[in-house]
Amino acid sequence: MLPAVTGDLLLLAVAAVWGSSYLAAKTLAAVAGVLVVLALRYLVSMLAMLPLMIGRRRPQRRELAVGLLLGCTQASVLVLETYGVSMTSATNAGVLISLTILLTPVVQGGLPGRFLLAASVATLGVVLLVAGPGLRTPSVGDLLMLAAAVVRAAHVNLSARLARPSFDTVTLTTAQTVVGAFVFTVAAWPLTTDGLGAGEWLGVLYLALGCSVFAFLVQLWAIRRTSPARASLLLGTEPVWAVLIGIGLGGEHLTVLAGVGIALVLAGTYWGQRVERHHRTAPLAAATA
Repeated sequence: MLPAVTGDLLLLAVAAVWGSSYLAAKTLAAVAGVLVVLALRYLVSMLAMLPLMIGRRRPQRRELAVGLLLGCTQASVLVLETYGVSMTSATNAGVLISLTILLTPVVQGGLPGRFLLAASVATLGVVLLVAGPGLRTPSVGDLLMLAAAVVRAAHVNLSARLARPSFDTVTLTTAQTVVGAFVFTVAAWPLTTDGLGAGEWLGVLYLALGCSVFAFLVQLWAIRRTSPARASLLLGTEPVWAVLIGIGLGGEHLTVLAGVGIALVLAGTYWGQRVERHHRTAPLAAATA
């Protein structure tokens, strides 16, 4: 089994990939529409996952049922996020989706107050990080992003609670992509790709292979080996990566407020990791003492 630090690094990689995906998703949605983008994203993801099922054991009935349920919750998160981002500012979207950092441990329950305090520090850091242009008056898009944060917190907790140790991560992830491909293809039918050039198709491939296949596999694998709260805390660094990528590739400048925000996100994440690890391993250490 890989060490815990490897799982943490993989979750940070997912956060970095998701943080870099905002522009691609927003651009594609403007060209082809939200439902078409989601349908193409899931269809490519499904085609990439199905070959991985060759030679694997026959899925258990309950395993497939859990995969289908998680597919529904994951699809719900993406449709709420994509519509939300298209109807609000990136600032509001970043702040609202970061509430997952706080909502996930609340749903999970049983964690010490220090973890919630650490998560609050990280959330405050996100607010400072993305609040440079200032928050706008709440809109329908903001409500959709808030709903996405709630559903994402539920999805992460369901992934941890329902996925038995005997269940196969690849099988569960494949089932999720099949659900999304079916739902969004039906919703977007007739599925037209008019207006999508080579650049847009590269964006679709990036969203499908990087932000879906890689991200879904790593997220589910890591959640089953750590805790929903810890996973969400690490994934909550997503806005940090978005800003750093904008600075490195987009020529943007780091403001003092954004710098303080990054520092708070990193401090809250590090503190929360330590609290969660101690809380999770203390009973085992006491039992073996």
